[in-house]
Amino acid sequence: MPSLIRYYGQNHVHFITTSTYRRARLFDFERFRRIFARSLGDVRDALRFKLIGYVLMPEHFHILLWPGDQANPSEIVRSLKIRTAMQILKELRDANRQPWYSRMLSKLVLPETVHSPATYRIWQRRFYDMNICSERKLQEKLTYIHNNPVKRRLVESADKWPWSSFGYSRFEDDSILKRWIEFSNRRRGKLRRVCAIRT
Repeated sequence: MPSLIRYYGQNHVHFITTSTYRRARLFDFERFRRIFARSLGDVRDALRFKLIGYVLMPEHFHILLWPGDQANPSEIVRSLKIRTAMQILKELRDANRQPWYSRMLSKLVLPETVHSPATYRIWQRRFYDMNICSERKLQEKLTYIHNNPVKRRLVESADKWPWSSFGYSRFEDDSILKRWIEFSNRRRGKLRRVCAIRT
């Protein structure tokens, strides 16, 4: 498997996407959605990054984050995956006699060809990371994030999906977006071109 090239330490916002293992629809279950949302808040507080936007979908999530000095995006994603995986696996094992839990757990079993001490996997190992270096691209990705549930026909409008940042972005409950734009303009005079890193 080829190594990944990521660009950190440039004061960019990062657009991150990762999916569940085998695209299992774990987050059709509201209890697991709550685990994710709580874990995201805990990781943000622990690693001191700025959360600009997010959406949780049935089998993947998107996050727009602005890292601080304490952790880079890879460390942030790893911490979020570990926290959520431990809690979700415990729930699945404890209730594996119930049909839905049993079916979901069976989808997460690692094949024998995978050399790992683990029996199950919640998340795909890799994730997509795009460096965001312009206000235009930032707004584009934020709109994409919030429209994702509408595009998938989960809801009729973005405000109907509670598992995203649409509310605080739309009604300006959080000013981090403006702060990043102001800081970037002050730091570089003008924003650099968008650097996309596909993984």
